[in-house]
Amino acid sequence: MGKLILYGLDASPPVRASLMTLKALDIPFEYKIVDLLNKEHLSEEYCAKNPQHTVPTLEDDGNFIWDSHAIMAYLVSKYGKDDAFYPKDLLKRAVVDQRLHFESGVMFQGGLRNITAPLFFKNETKIPRSKIDAIVDVYNFLELFLKNGPYMAGSHLTIADFSIVSTVTSLVNFVDIEAGKYPKLMAWLKRMETLPYYQETNGKGAQKLKEMIKMKGFTILD
Repeated sequence: MGKLILYGLDASPPVRASLMTLKALDIPFEYKIVDLLNKEHLSEEYCAKNPQHTVPTLEDDGNFIWDSHAIMAYLVSKYGKDDAFYPKDLLKRAVVDQRLHFESGVMFQGGLRNITAPLFFKNETKIPRSKIDAIVDVYNFLELFLKNGPYMAGSHLTIADFSIVSTVTSLVNFVDIEAGKYPKLMAWLKRMETLPYYQETNGKGAQKLKEMIKMKGFTILD
């Protein structure tokens, strides 16, 4: 096994999803902080590793992989004791993949980053109602995903859960999850919080992001 290094910062949901995967697989790794607000991701050294200059980036024995979804699938495929977190069965894998794409395009980009990127990098503190409505749509779909099982892709915990929980626990800074309206989603969140590595890998970083958002302040426009 080569030396694994994860580059990122705790507040980033994709980094947290990757951290959860590493801990769930019980893989030894080194964690190196990359401070986006101080533009460390734009350094020549970091861009040589990841030309998109995003976090997370995984280094495995001199090879570099970026995008949390690619990282998580790679880690399970190469280092997993079995395929439980990312099934080899094509139908089961297709469900996991759909959830990952939903998190990437709809939840993270369409929901969270559309708010946080202008907030942190352009100091745009007024959020249009349409961006809040997009988060409500996300919650509605997640409740449906949980209709036939306790986890996002069915009866077993997968990397889809790691990906989605990292973003859900970030979206709640803008829209609370109503237990009466989303009972399955709330139950799933509580289920995820019982994982022995949850607080270290996601809870701590989610709190950091919450504090960063609170410091910026924001107003929702009707």
